Amino acid sequence: MTAPPSPPSAAEIDQLIDARWIIPVEPADTVLENHSLAIQNGRILDLLPTAEATTRYVGKRHFKLTEHVLLPGLINLHTHAAMSLLRGYADDMPLMRWLADRIWPAESRHISADFVQDGTLLACWEMLKGGITCFNDMYFFPRAAAMAAQTAGMRAALGLTVFEFPSAYGSGAEDYLNKGLAIREALLDEPLVSFCLAPHAPYTVADSTFERIAIIADQLDLPVHIHLHETREEIADSLKAHGVRPLERLRRLGLLGPGLIAVHAVHLEAEEIALLATHGCHIAHCPTSNMKLASGIAPVGELFKHGVGVGLGSDGAASNNRLDMFQEMRHAALLAKVANHDAASLPAHQALRMATLEGARALGLDKNIGSLEPGKAADLLAVRLDAWEMQPCYCPASHLVYVAGREQVSHVWVAGKLRIDNKHPVDLDIQLLLMKTKMWQNALISQG
Repeated sequence: MTAPPSPPSAAEIDQLIDARWIIPVEPADTVLENHSLAIQNGRILDLLPTAEATTRYVGKRHFKLTEHVLLPGLINLHTHAAMSLLRGYADDMPLMRWLADRIWPAESRHISADFVQDGTLLACWEMLKGGITCFNDMYFFPRAAAMAAQTAGMRAALGLTVFEFPSAYGSGAEDYLNKGLAIREALLDEPLVSFCLAPHAPYTVADSTFERIAIIADQLDLPVHIHLHETREEIADSLKAHGVRPLERLRRLGLLGPGLIAVHAVHLEAEEIALLATHGCHIAHCPTSNMKLASGIAPVGELFKHGVGVGLGSDGAASNNRLDMFQEMRHAALLAKVANHDAASLPAHQALRMATLEGARALGLDKNIGSLEPGKAADLLAVRLDAWEMQPCYCPASHLVYVAGREQVSHVWVAGKLRIDNKHPVDLDIQLLLMKTKMWQNALISQG
């Protein structure tokens, strides 16, 4: 009698993660219970029931997260990371007075490559600790921001910022563009770094510069990341100076298209929403900053109805004052319900999608990140949901948006590399980070 064949041996892989729940984001509205994620060479190899995973794979590291939900890394679609050093520096002021009276004068005195590197490093670790694995930045000295992100092991989409006026970084629009493009060329091979063109706003950039940006964006296939329709004052000033609202001005200059990331987009008329949809534009919705600066409530419900892609951003820590995507998900969901007088508006799964896959789509990175699918980069986080004050848990997606906070994030991986391990940052010199932060605080206090 012939003996039965032996079962095939389990394959050794880099990491195996068992979780009570996994929310892959794609397919939409899916919660997988008692599933596992297999990771090899920084990428997702497999997503399957835990009972099968334990016979198919042996992880060199095996995480058994029995009370956790695993989901894609959160994507902060709009921030000014280095402004973490200005957290709380100028509060309770409307946008233009906040900028003109406090922020721009402080930046003129203190902005440098060191300021940006130190401030961005502080922001990176705050974001990582809260489950954010990728951020879309808009600030001066992008190479210094890249160095900070690389130090933290975080994914960054770096904005090549453009203004007409001079700063410590550039003498004018041409100089900003040339420096930014040179930095992009130097960092093209960095796997965790991508780029956007980042003209600051319609009120700080001239038509001729916008026309050149449109050409470069088309030639290099780069997103264009811009503040747009943030306040009523911005729109009134555009009508006075250009005879049209800012969005129409950008349309005439050739900026509308799938690569446009319009930040804030608070004040939109019906035909403007239809225009954004027709051109496949994306919105970076920053609900907390919009509330804090009293800019208004973005018409997210109408944007969704027209099929406009909407991701979530924190804005900078100077106007929020947290780089916290759990807060943004919750505020986005609640504001949408209030604005639309509809408790079903923007449900939890949709808020999670905004914080993950929609951000990736806006950045053109959705083939690599934004959902937990085999072949994609292993950018993910685990959130522990077993604390007594969080019980009972009927739906982990609902809990992530309405109950949990960044303090429940236990583990974070970027490209399969563990950056937060059981709530502890990996490879962070906390004392050095605090020392540098205090140094900049003292300089801002003493010099204003």
